[in-house]
Amino acid sequence: MSALVRLLYPPPTPSRRPATVISWWERRRLAFNLIVGSTGVLSMLVVNLFGWLPPRSHGPMPLVAAVAFGVVANLCYTSGWMIELLFNAWWKDNPPAIGPVLFRQGLLFSIGLTMLPIGVAALDFAMRVVTWLW
Repeated sequence: MSALVRLLYPPPTPSRRPATVISWWERRRLAFNLIVGSTGVLSMLVVNLFGWLPPRSHGPMPLVAAVAFGVVANLCYTSGWMIELLFNAWWKDNPPAIGPVLFRQGLLFSIGLTMLPIGVAALDFAMRVVTWLW
């Protein structure tokens, strides 16, 4: 089984105890940060490239925005195990393992959100070209 399959389709924790659930999530935080962080670096490079292209080029994207996004992404990641614990408390008797599903969906959402500025920068560039032509 490949590392990507093990990351995206891990076996759920056999125990539903809070410490076990939190540990399961925290063991995956580094991988989450590396994936979303790499996507963020790519996104910043493309956004800055669009920003430097004429006509009416503008400066680079501020680094503080990327740092703030990283902090918020980690806060949202923490909500994954919180949601799982709340779900387990609500379900009570033998709750289904929702951790792997929450992890996959959160990772995909985070990647998409991290790439959203590329679309905005492309639209900004297109509008600059259109207004320059007219």
